[in-house]
Amino acid sequence: MKKTLTFSLLAAALFSAGLAQAQIKVGVTVSATGPAASLGIPEKNTFSVMPKTIAGKTVEYIVLDDASDTTTAVKNARKLTAEDKVDIIIGSTVTPNALAMIDVAAETETPIISMAASSRIIEPMDAKRRWVFKTPQNDSHMASAITGHMADTGIKTMAFIGFNDAYGSGWSDEMVKFAALRGLKIVASERFARNDTSVTGQILKIMASNPDAVLIAGSGTPAALPQKTLKERGYKGKIYQTHGVANPDFLRVCGKDCEGTFLPAGPILVASQLPASNPIRKVALDYIGKYEKAFGVGTFSTFGGHAWDSGLLLEKAIPLALKSAQPGTKQFRAALRDAIEKTTDLTVSHGVMNMTPNDHLGFDQRARVMVEVKGGTWKLIGDAK
Repeated sequence: MKKTLTFSLLAAALFSAGLAQAQIKVGVTVSATGPAASLGIPEKNTFSVMPKTIAGKTVEYIVLDDASDTTTAVKNARKLTAEDKVDIIIGSTVTPNALAMIDVAAETETPIISMAASSRIIEPMDAKRRWVFKTPQNDSHMASAITGHMADTGIKTMAFIGFNDAYGSGWSDEMVKFAALRGLKIVASERFARNDTSVTGQILKIMASNPDAVLIAGSGTPAALPQKTLKERGYKGKIYQTHGVANPDFLRVCGKDCEGTFLPAGPILVASQLPASNPIRKVALDYIGKYEKAFGVGTFSTFGGHAWDSGLLLEKAIPLALKSAQPGTKQFRAALRDAIEKTTDLTVSHGVMNMTPNDHLGFDQRARVMVEVKGGTWKLIGDAK
């Protein structure tokens, strides 16, 4: 009897070990609370509708909230790698958090797919960033689109107001570069914090410079504050936002003050308005359908799309990585990194990805469109230049 019991326990242990080896662990850290919550919540929700099996392996998504805080994002990344032994991390939501997590990726040799936008997350390529990929468009993609629209509509001067963190700095750098290329003059440049409750001083300085247009480089609902203040102070020029505001909560908070705003965005934002021949339309609508079935009509956002696209990357890369190693090992993490880097012709909800060792995003012009806020919703006004 004792021998039978011992054998049974041994068999159970071996069976459990086999299950653990067969399971792929995906660690996730999102900003589901704090200033970036309007971005992080749809990302968090998206993981609940992602495939639970890939290439015959069970996939477990371990989702943590970093509360829009850089320190917490790093703690989450360390917990996911040290305690949960994840094979890959997806996150975080905002640029400062994503930048802070790069060291964890390199130290633990764990690939990360970022859902934050700044090109600084993956550029310049080096020994640390080789472990990091991302799904949102680079600032340069969108800065080019904004300045192209400005130039085409007769704008000569512009002012800039952006977050006083890495997101705002990245956008400021890109706008200086692309404004010069388009013959635009930047007549004022101001900053504000994500949790500020007033930007009156900054807006008064901007209005004193009398710009033809103002670009607000913020994300989520905090980006509504400068726009509402501009409207309250009677500004009559054009207002541009970045793709960081492409969600329903921004429209809700900004209200009528959003009307007439221009911004570049991923095609998913206006997926139903894309021509039937556009391959991105089908992928984007598939995600939107799954998300809205779970969370309600009109609830999807481009940020959830960034999470969905990370899942599409995994669906393509995991079968390749499994040819070299099994989950739960250093070898599998390395193989997964290599497989993601070899992604080609992958149509996702925001564009078509063709990655290389020096480009860990792989988007081209198909990943952006120009949009205007009309009647309280997003209207496609054309491809971005």
